[in-house]
Amino acid sequence: MSDPTSMLRTGPAVATLPCEACSIYRSAQLKKLGVRIDRADHVVALAGNPNTGKSTLFNTLTGLRQHTGNWPGKTVTRAEGAFAFNGRRYRLVDLPGTYSLLSTSPDEQVARDFLLFAQPDVTVVVADATRLERNLNLTLQVLEITNRVVLCVNLMDEAQRHGLVVDTRQLGRDLGIPVVGTAARRGQGLSELLHAIEDVATRRVQCQPIRLPEPPPALRQAIQDLVQQLHRIYPDLPNARWVAMRLLAGDESILNAIRTGELAAVTGLSTGTTKAETRASHETARPDDSHA
Repeated sequence: MSDPTSMLRTGPAVATLPCEACSIYRSAQLKKLGVRIDRADHVVALAGNPNTGKSTLFNTLTGLRQHTGNWPGKTVTRAEGAFAFNGRRYRLVDLPGTYSLLSTSPDEQVARDFLLFAQPDVTVVVADATRLERNLNLTLQVLEITNRVVLCVNLMDEAQRHGLVVDTRQLGRDLGIPVVGTAARRGQGLSELLHAIEDVATRRVQCQPIRLPEPPPALRQAIQDLVQQLHRIYPDLPNARWVAMRLLAGDESILNAIRTGELAAVTGLSTGTTKAETRASHETARPDDSHA
């Protein structure tokens, strides 16, 4: 039997046109751009555990039924599309579903590296409202890398059916980031989600995310010393504490990123370029862009 994912990697992209009569379209002021991602004002990453409705949300926002390719050097599939909201264009990158960012599998490494090195303007973590406690593990790990996060608590209709109530306002206060409840299959909560994405992308909302508890005293000084060294070399690195902790854990991919200069290139320090220019140069070098 052939690998079913091979069809996803090579199949043609199919986009549906925005339906202006649709209530979702009217309420959210959403324009589904399909694969038209030649120009984007902001890059948004979709992260989450498998089976949280992440792909449904991606298809709903972009109008795509299928648009996948391979990450450079990986067999892991990716999906990219675009949408416009309130006059701004967004490139949406659907990261592989993963339970962790500790790089124990190709899926986890691809998701982690994109958040760390591509530095998207917003990361939307999609969580299952019926299994929220398990899903929050990934959310806390993402918050260690970036503070520009929106938590999308999806499948709220399923939670209601099981008698579960999620207090998104209190959860947002606890996490220090915008939290929006959605039922992507029904289009519920999309308008609120898009406004939250816009607020974080434009920095109208400054997130103040909760961080994991302080490490043991024996590690605290080592982390602080490494953070100071990283800031001296990469003053624009927004996640130096997380990088320091991964270095102490012996993360080979982070070590290689420093040795090869990839970390310097991402921060723009090696050439003095801006983040947007660095990202654009990385994108033009991707072999899969001809299919985007």
